[in-house]
Amino acid sequence: MRNIYLVVHPEATHHVQGVVGGWHDSQLTPAGERAAASIAEALRARIPMDADVELFSSDLQRARHTASVVGDVLRVKPVLDRRLREKSYGDAEGRPQEWLDQRFVPPPAVGDRMEHDEGIPGAETKAAFAQRVYSVMDEVLKSGREYQVIVTHGFAVTFALASWIRMPIKSVGYVNFRAASGSITVLHEDDYFRNRQVVSLGDTNHLANDFKSADTTGDQSRLAR
Repeated sequence: MRNIYLVVHPEATHHVQGVVGGWHDSQLTPAGERAAASIAEALRARIPMDADVELFSSDLQRARHTASVVGDVLRVKPVLDRRLREKSYGDAEGRPQEWLDQRFVPPPAVGDRMEHDEGIPGAETKAAFAQRVYSVMDEVLKSGREYQVIVTHGFAVTFALASWIRMPIKSVGYVNFRAASGSITVLHEDDYFRNRQVVSLGDTNHLANDFKSADTTGDQSRLAR
């Protein structure tokens, strides 16, 4: 049996400042820190005290801080991996969201969406983004641990989920699984059929109502927030 908890870091400074996130190394806000504590307690309630847990995290501060809070409660040290970062938005990172919105070229309805040039110098293609998330998921899934926690970012959850259900990477050009900041997505694999389930997607029931309203999900240009 395997249980994986995909955690999207909660509110960070780039959300409230209205600047592009991506690899911009923003920090959790005070509200985000409170939400991280709520995430940790929610995971503690789901994972047995004597369970052997693995904890992986993006190395960006907002995810790393969340993972540290979770790790303290679960008594496990996070393994940092830059492949769990959000999509890189190149020159747009740290700039006002309007700067990106004015330059962003949306993908075509039909055609090559994976290698599409979004018009932002240095921005990561969807293909490159998906490939790195798939690669880290491949390594996570090699482990036989029953409980694993992965702290990442909103857009990255799409490719983590696609990898989990073994969707061919060439087929993810149209996929978008919405997972709000501070949410927990639960994945389960049984030990008989080895079927993989998505038990819940983007659950925020553990968060206070005032934080739940801060939905930072969406398509690519909004997910940079």
